[in-house]
Amino acid sequence: MRMIDLIVKKREGLALSGEEIEYIIGGFTRGEIPDYQVSAWLMAVVLKGMEEREITDLTLAMAHSGQTLDLKPVAPFVVDKHSSGGVGDKTTLVVAPLVAAAGLPVAKMTGRGLGFSGGTLDKLESIPGFNVNLTKAEFLENLARHGIVVAGQSADLAPADGKLYALRDVTGTVESIPLIASSIMSKKIAAGADAIVLDVKVGRGAFMKTLEEAEALAQTMVKIGRGVGRRVTAVISDMSQPLGYAVGNALEVKEAIATLQGSGPADFTALCLAVAGQMVLLAGKCATAEETEGVLQELLASGKALDKFREFVRAQGGDAGVVEHPELMAQARYVDTVTAPQSGYLAGINAQMFGLTAVTLGGGRAKKGETIDHGVGMVLQHKVGDRVEQGEAVVEVHANDRGKLLEAKANLSSALSWSRQPVKRPALVHGILGGGKPPGGCS
Repeated sequence: MRMIDLIVKKREGLALSGEEIEYIIGGFTRGEIPDYQVSAWLMAVVLKGMEEREITDLTLAMAHSGQTLDLKPVAPFVVDKHSSGGVGDKTTLVVAPLVAAAGLPVAKMTGRGLGFSGGTLDKLESIPGFNVNLTKAEFLENLARHGIVVAGQSADLAPADGKLYALRDVTGTVESIPLIASSIMSKKIAAGADAIVLDVKVGRGAFMKTLEEAEALAQTMVKIGRGVGRRVTAVISDMSQPLGYAVGNALEVKEAIATLQGSGPADFTALCLAVAGQMVLLAGKCATAEETEGVLQELLASGKALDKFREFVRAQGGDAGVVEHPELMAQARYVDTVTAPQSGYLAGINAQMFGLTAVTLGGGRAKKGETIDHGVGMVLQHKVGDRVEQGEAVVEVHANDRGKLLEAKANLSSALSWSRQPVKRPALVHGILGGGKPPGGCS
């Protein structure tokens, strides 16, 4: 078997066998197949796609490229969530401690920024001392002791996905349903969770631009998960504008903390409650969305979710003092604003441009392995549908380089559109696929 033959086969739109996919994934993981050949194959997949059976074979090959976790000795039922990627999406930082505070163990393997989409690991590393690189033993110990753990793919857990994830980020091969679905589900399968809620983004700031694409991705992942015995639900949520107000690592952590304190943006808070609610429902703790939301709202109001966040941060070596003192995280030297060129209604925010601008400022990666600046980014002052007066601040830009600051302001100005007439606010959740509600009340 030769890699070049498999590249050509996929380039011609032919389906690869399970054995051929295993050859590619195994060879790449062991370092026997070079980056440039895998990059060519990835591009062929982007252009030609994969059959459903191929996607499942790819997912399982990646999941079993290293060790897999058996969480049963630690926790009898574990829940997880994953986002397909968006701009300003810091949902895990709120949802994980909120669900853990509800008594459901949360174990999550997650990734770094990908293209214009921010990464949970990068956000968590904004917290001084926070360790995302846990061994298998540490991962299990934190789950057992604290009921919550969020870490990156270690060398022995789904290593193929970690390598492919980094390569896709710098080769223009991010936007592909087979590659996104297999990447997400391989981590979920390797990490051993019993129930998984998928937050599939749709819109200009997502990899899936249309509702049809988002539904196809969601259905693909739900089928993969259920095919290997997991409970899976997919929430399809809007990414036509950034989620919440903050875009940028430390800025997003600050906003997540505010949300756990009960003062977060309305759209972000609502999505966190929707995703967390589906996790609670899948686990069978409540029978209806209304009951579930009541439980979760009480955990926010009582401060128990925030306490769990502090516990989570300390357990992974982080400074929990950031809750009261967010200035402990990196801060940008320069802060300037983009103002409204006219009075009227904010009609559109190009979320993808916001994500790309965050990368330009240094908050994301243009090349594989680059370090990032945790302090830079932007904070929206208004969202789509808001009435804004001429000269009023619309975006606050945080930068550490004056040249990049000016470039960012120009880019962000072009990312905003205006209307003289009132504008309807976009829907936050477009649908839920695969939700199942067990009988009985909350337990």
